[in-house]
Amino acid sequence: MGIFNKILNSGDYSTLSRPKDWFRQMFSGYRTNAGVSINEDNAMNITAVYAAQKVIFETIASLPLIVYKRDGDFKERATDHYLYPILHDQPNDEMTAFTFRELLQHHLLTWGNAFSEIEYDKAGRVRALWPLDPSQTVVERNQKTQKLEYYTITPDGITYKLPRERVFHIPGLGDGIVGKSPIRMHREALGLAKATEEFGARFFGDGANPSGIIEYPGKLDDEAYERFKKDVREAHSGLSKSHRLMILEEGLKFHQTTIPPEDAQFLETRKFQLNEIARIYRVPPHMIGDLERATFSNIEHQSIEFVVHTIRPWLVRWEQAIKMQLIPEKARKTFFAEFLIDGLLRGDIKSRYEAYATARQNGWLNADEIRRMENMNPLPDGQGQIYLVNGSMIPIPKGGEDE
Repeated sequence: MGIFNKILNSGDYSTLSRPKDWFRQMFSGYRTNAGVSINEDNAMNITAVYAAQKVIFETIASLPLIVYKRDGDFKERATDHYLYPILHDQPNDEMTAFTFRELLQHHLLTWGNAFSEIEYDKAGRVRALWPLDPSQTVVERNQKTQKLEYYTITPDGITYKLPRERVFHIPGLGDGIVGKSPIRMHREALGLAKATEEFGARFFGDGANPSGIIEYPGKLDDEAYERFKKDVREAHSGLSKSHRLMILEEGLKFHQTTIPPEDAQFLETRKFQLNEIARIYRVPPHMIGDLERATFSNIEHQSIEFVVHTIRPWLVRWEQAIKMQLIPEKARKTFFAEFLIDGLLRGDIKSRYEAYATARQNGWLNADEIRRMENMNPLPDGQGQIYLVNGSMIPIPKGGEDE
């Protein structure tokens, strides 16, 4: 649907009453050189696109989003802050935090933008966040005030104008204000993937064998031709009827013309497009079903790279958008929101315990902090709050002194 990739500051801008080509194309999609149309809706029918997006938006949706209060060099959870239950538990009366973040991240990965209407209480504090359909939301810059305005169309066809302060907007890569649709930018690669899917479906749907030309030495009248065509289709068309023996009579000859899929590198093309889509979303191929180059030794490292290079940049977009748009300017030095990603970076149990032992012996983690990382209760009577230090390690100036 790709309705966001436009220059906001130019005089030749589009409105819902004067739609440009980009607005009309959202209904028909973008024609690709592969011969298929791609838009943000039908792109999700491509299994690799769905899998790549799913592993990203479900991972982000499953992470705890915490509001913290900063106190000097320390921070603590601000559970009494009005944003805490909205971001951590329930953003509105109809959605959980998981569902909300899953939907908005899907919008980001598909349309390049995520929009939510901000509902305020009587005190001017954020009360709820309601997702807006990115395919029906347009960003405009008011030519008089130079302020951003958001136009959204409801399912019943009514257009509403929302000021900038009423919209929580997370943009993806774009002009700095509005993100571009990844589907639109990579429509040729997605078009080839969709075309190969359709080719395979039609290939097996029409029957893989036999396929070619039937030659008759004489001439068939219309009635004989129609009867022969009907008999051939009933006997050989369809996957369940492939590889049947064809019996020809009266001098009929069959000439196979279809290139076998292995000769046309059909499977190789499908595999290449899977890796292309994984490259677009920066997802390790093994996470979307391609285990050809995956080994037990490198999957763990690829998973950590996925968190660092794929998930983390999206989390920063969320965190900075929350700070800029949902937290009042005067409170930004004190309050901030942050995702907990420690669980995603944990290695196997042997590696974790060795790291805990090093931290415990060198005095920067106590037992309760380690137990909290492993989702365990603290030790009773404050026993786990004691920090230890390796007794054999002493400051350098005292190295020559007697004990």
